[in-house]
Order: sequence, then structure tokens, then C-alpha cells
Amino acid sequence: MSLTFKPVESYREAFSFRNSPDAIRRFPFPFPEDQYLYSVNIEPATSRDPGSVFEHCFDIDEHYRSETAERALVLERDPSRCLVMPHMQTAAWDALGVLMEQLAADYPEYFRLERDGDRWHWRNLALGINQAFTFGDAASLPCEPLEYITRQVQGDFALLDQRDGDLYMDAGMVTAPADWSLAFDAGMSFKQWHSPVPMAHQMGVFDRALKYLLNIQVGHPVRRLNWTMTINPRLDTSPETYHEWGSERGLVSPDNVGRLVHLRVELQVMLRLPRSHALMFSIRTYLISMDELVTQPAWARRLHRVLRDLPEPIADYKGLTRYRAVLVDWLSQFDRDA
Repeated sequence: MSLTFKPVESYREAFSFRNSPDAIRRFPFPFPEDQYLYSVNIEPATSRDPGSVFEHCFDIDEHYRSETAERALVLERDPSRCLVMPHMQTAAWDALGVLMEQLAADYPEYFRLERDGDRWHWRNLALGINQAFTFGDAASLPCEPLEYITRQVQGDFALLDQRDGDLYMDAGMVTAPADWSLAFDAGMSFKQWHSPVPMAHQMGVFDRALKYLLNIQVGHPVRRLNWTMTINPRLDTSPETYHEWGSERGLVSPDNVGRLVHLRVELQVMLRLPRSHALMFSIRTYLISMDELVTQPAWARRLHRVLRDLPEPIADYKGLTRYRAVLVDWLSQFDRDA
């Protein structure tokens, strides 16, 4: 796939974000069946389907400049969105190393990395960054290593410390969360930060997922898709900014549902870091409006059936309750066989 970056678009206020036809075609539609059920749904994160979001470990697409600009805006307003506990400094450098190495290998036309022992030279041609630094020496970078590299990558990142048979969210860069907060979840265990999720605990989903994640080995990353819905193409739907977006759920009507309602899909990659052995959890978010989604007829039919039959606790957890009926009714016009 030829990678072309769009001019910077807005994920707030004027909401100028749009997907090109190519971006729509490669959108990671998350429903393999007409009914949604919680499952671990983890697979090896091996390269497949050239041009798709699954080709590379960390996907870079046409919205690269827009998302990095949005991250800078969020951090300017709230620097606490990047957090690294003292015992996670090695993991932060580890994450920087993995991301630089992977980006340079997968996108050499935009990212270059030269290494001579601890002396590294990083060039991000897409953003005009040229930085020589000493690996492990924070003073040789403009900011802390995790913040430095994640300002240049699409998606959020959590670094999980593994101890006592559990995973703890002890570091991260989270500027585009789907109604959760790094500041609130920091230091929590795997089950603690997943505690609001309905039904999955009774089904044992998180017990199986934790057991699997604890055994991820270096060089064998895994991935999964997760989804929710968002009103407007807004990336930052954090509790800290609820006052800015919470009321938007009441704006949906039959006349604007196609434009306002967006399917929000997370491509989550879990990767064991080689130096610290922390687990890096990347959360790459993709947005698509209903007007864009229904240009793919099979997706429109399936989404109608999934949302129509979604159990109420799940619909409520995903924030759909106020506009679900309007959305399902609108989607029904694309599912004549239902």
C-alpha cells in the first residue's frame, strides 16, 4: 500500500476528520458473525493481508499527522496523560527501542534509525524530527522516553508490570481512551481495571485472558479487536473530558445518525518487551461514521443485526442506550432480509 498522509484534521469542535475510500476499505470491521459475544479472541500478531491494518505490528495510516497533532493538543491541556512510575523507567526505554526499531523496519520511507552501541540517531521524516541521543540517558532527549516516542506513533500505550501472577498498569501514554482514565487505573491489576465490564467475569473471559497474557513470550506478540460507539469522530472520550462529550449522546436523531454516530474499533497488540519483560499493550483506535460504513453493504447488514440483538447490559456499558433504537432503526433500511 502506498502511504499518503492527509493534512491535519480535527477530532474536536469542528470535527473535520473523514476517511478516504481506501481507509474505509481497510477499516478493521470487528464482527465475524451476526451476533456479538464476549470472547478472548486473541490471535498471533503475525503479518498478513498486505495493505491491511494487520500487515505491520504498529499500523501507520493516512491520519498519522492528524493523530499526532491531536495527541499534542491533549498533552498540552493535561500532561498527566503520560505516566511512568519510577520502577518502569527501564520499560519506558524498552518501549522506545521496540517502537523505533519496528517503525524503521516497516516504514523506511518515513522512519530511520542508526545505532552505534548506546548512541542512537532517530529521524522521523514525516514530522521533520532529527534526534541524536544516548539510549538510557533521559537528559539526551527533549522529554521522557515513553512520551518522546509515543508522541510520534498512532494509538495509546500501556506498559504492564508483571509480578505476583498478575499484570499492573504502571506506565502509559493514553490520550484517546474509550471512557477510561490512565490516572484512575494506574497501579491497578488486570482484573481491577476490567471490573466495570459486564457479563464477561461470569463467563470467565478475563481469567482465561490473564492466563494467556502472562505467558506471552518475547518475539511472539498477539492481537485482538475491541469495539464501542462514539458520537462525532472524537478520539479523547476520557472521564476527564466527559463534560465536553457526554451530552452528545442525546443529540442523535434519524436525520443526523449517519453523520454523528461512529463505530470505534481498537486494534490491541500485546507484546513482551525484551529488556524489562514488561508487557506493552498498544491500543490503536479507528473511527468510521455510519455514512461511511454503509458504503460496505455487508457491514451495514451485520452491524444492524449485532446492535439489534445486543444484550442490554453490554449496550449500556458501551454507552449506546440513549440512541440505540434510533441507530438500529436507521440501519434496518440496509438489511432488507432481517
